[in-house]
Amino acid sequence: MAAEKVQHIAEALEHAVTLSGQRLVDLSRTSPVLLVFLRHAGCTFCREALWDLAAQRRAIDAVGTKIVIVHMGDSESIEALLVKYKITDVERICDPEQRLYRAFGLKEGTVWQLFGPKVLWRALGEGVLRRHGIAWAAADSAQMPGLFLLDGSELVRRFRHRSAADRPNYQSLGTSKARAAGER
Repeated sequence: MAAEKVQHIAEALEHAVTLSGQRLVDLSRTSPVLLVFLRHAGCTFCREALWDLAAQRRAIDAVGTKIVIVHMGDSESIEALLVKYKITDVERICDPEQRLYRAFGLKEGTVWQLFGPKVLWRALGEGVLRRHGIAWAAADSAQMPGLFLLDGSELVRRFRHRSAADRPNYQSLGTSKARAAGER
């Protein structure tokens, strides 16, 4: 099973191509890659994630890690958010069929993971008070997000959200190659 899953990820890396035309497998061979899987452009927490990435970008770049954003919605909506958060130069992959999401084991969320009290409370705080906004779903609103640090063909770190409202530390995940206890 584990070998089968690794093979599935390897195949997905071979076929995934960024907006600039680079294969994901080639990018991961030249430097570590922090794959950031977003839900959809209307998601408050995806907007928060882009804000966090912009704030932590310098530290991630400083260790040679490249950020690659994976999204499944229309590119125009994501592009507008990248402009808003001033990170238009990061690599990105549009994955409307969600092949990469499935290859990395990211599943659809349960009602609790998507609309539980923690999610609703944080959505109010981030969407309204911090002004990240709330919008209609621009893609599969049930899809859960996640982060993965690749170094060559090795999956070094991972973070799978337990709820849509989880807020990972991108800098910590993107700058450390050591396996962490409690990875999700």
